[in-house]
Amino acid sequence: MSETKTAGEHRFEANVSQILDIVIHSLYSHPEIFVRELISNAADAIDKLRVRSLTEHDLAGGDQDYKIELIPDVEGQTLTIRDNGIGMSEDELVENLGTIAHSGSKKFLEALKEKDAGENVDLIGQFGVGFYSAFLVANRVEVTSCAAGSKQGSRWSSEAQGTYSVELAEGEVSRGTSIKLFLKEDKKEFLEEFRLRTLVRQYSDFLQHPILLEIEREEGEGDDKKKEKKFERLNQGTALWKRPKGEITDEQYEEFYKHVTHDFEAPLARNHFTVEGTQLFTGLLFLPKNPPFDLFQPSKRRGVRLYVKRVFIMDDCEELIPEWLRFVRGIVDSDDLPLNVSRELLQEDRIVKTIRKVVTRKVLESMEELAKDREDDYKAFWQHFGAVVKEGLHYDPDHKEALAKLVRYDSSKEDGTSLEAYVERMPEDQKAIYYVIAPDRKTAESSPHIEALLKKDYEVLYMTDAVDEWAVTGMPEFAEKPLVSAMKANLNLEGEDGKEDEKSEHEVDPDMESFKDRIQRVLEEDIAEVKVSNRLTDSPACLVTPEGGLHSHIERMVRARQQGMPATKRIFEINPDHPIIQRMRSLHLEPDHAEDADDWVRMLHDQALLAEGSPISDPAGFARRMSSLMTKVLGSDESGSEASA
Repeated sequence: MSETKTAGEHRFEANVSQILDIVIHSLYSHPEIFVRELISNAADAIDKLRVRSLTEHDLAGGDQDYKIELIPDVEGQTLTIRDNGIGMSEDELVENLGTIAHSGSKKFLEALKEKDAGENVDLIGQFGVGFYSAFLVANRVEVTSCAAGSKQGSRWSSEAQGTYSVELAEGEVSRGTSIKLFLKEDKKEFLEEFRLRTLVRQYSDFLQHPILLEIEREEGEGDDKKKEKKFERLNQGTALWKRPKGEITDEQYEEFYKHVTHDFEAPLARNHFTVEGTQLFTGLLFLPKNPPFDLFQPSKRRGVRLYVKRVFIMDDCEELIPEWLRFVRGIVDSDDLPLNVSRELLQEDRIVKTIRKVVTRKVLESMEELAKDREDDYKAFWQHFGAVVKEGLHYDPDHKEALAKLVRYDSSKEDGTSLEAYVERMPEDQKAIYYVIAPDRKTAESSPHIEALLKKDYEVLYMTDAVDEWAVTGMPEFAEKPLVSAMKANLNLEGEDGKEDEKSEHEVDPDMESFKDRIQRVLEEDIAEVKVSNRLTDSPACLVTPEGGLHSHIERMVRARQQGMPATKRIFEINPDHPIIQRMRSLHLEPDHAEDADDWVRMLHDQALLAEGSPISDPAGFARRMSSLMTKVLGSDESGSEASA
């Protein structure tokens, strides 16, 4: 959509047009939600003005009687929702109402495609398109707004037919925003006093700003009776978090969560607490049910809402919550911070650091309760947010003990197992907790590195999140059992004597030693050394990571971001009892087949790369060697002689 500086008609960007069509015709089965969305937007506009007024003292002027007004017009069949908040300029009307962030629109449409056609899809609030819920009930929407500090108003209007118009408003326009909905014929119920009262109390009763409804009443008696219009407050205006927990219903908590997050699904868990003592503050924190689409985007804003003495200060206060809990939503209200607090002050303030510790502990308590009391819900929660929570093992070692009890992994014996359950299932002779790191479960399950472990009936954890490489370093042991990678060098499958069960070098015959030397010579550019393996039972060879090195697929991810980073040479382990290795050793001893032996060594190395899910550095060379060797083998078979491999 092209930018505008003057009045005229403009076309919505393509994504917005698609979303509008979906919103109006098929998205929502509860059209009354527009009341909450538009009132929430009005409350946010007032909050923004109050915050800016802390430093721009003349911005609000003499009008600091903040309020939200609902004005039904039965004859005109319109409903107006008006606030005296921060307001918008003409450019802001275009930016905020004519466009939606491209990535958000795209993700929104992708999410819709994943839903069944007949399923009620509650996605509006998750993607910042709450304003467009107005078209659920209106054929036409007209927005008149004047930015704080300005005397010129602008008017935006649209019938959601692919275009909208923006023009300068005539006459004097007071600060704030007025949204006029021209209701559809079958949506007249939203002009009824009782209906509006019910919806405001249901969705917005806790807002501290007065929500006023214009009502008409007969005043006087007899011939003096006449109808007069007046405004009546609908909401209690009491901060929900300041009320005793026993007085708050589950439904009220749920609606508060939806107001704060614009999420249409109920939260999975909540924690409402008050801390008294050297600091006094209240918190109301929620664990969402589903992740936002931008959970892993580096630029994503995170954090909870900060209030000071029930006065809104800022959204997304990231100083109050660690990065690895960025999905948590809710509010913190402090009685000790100054009202004009800035982010610079927050970063240094001792009170903020105390609040952050308490907030982190309370969230972990909620997760512990969820894991204990609602195991299935916790497993679903972990599938969505586990990769984020595990970041705390790396970045926040102070909480590693609590986090170690909360982590869940799929394993060779159970999906979503805890480390505690793993340890309880361990055989008596097992001394460590074993894991394998892979890009996905299928690769982990087929990894040659875990063959000996599975043969011993040792359970193996499948770590398939990119963060696991670093997270596990922050969790070196659990219940006095070390966590050991099955893919690292010096895997110690010890017996009761504690000695490594690897085949000793002196037990390997001289011919095998010379064969190892040949492998080392052929692959000297690719590997660090050749060793006889104690972890292989069914596979002929595998590549293992030296101590201090990254697992293969993680190293590839890091190298993709850090161009020029050298690749780590890994250790090539061979299984001397495997028929392929034994035949290759024999081939190595035959002078006439020396060249073939080198090709088979390279093929063996490529096979080890493929088995772990790694790419081959020279696919064309691999194809040539495979064709050549297959031709020789098949040719030998057809002539009746013994195959050369």
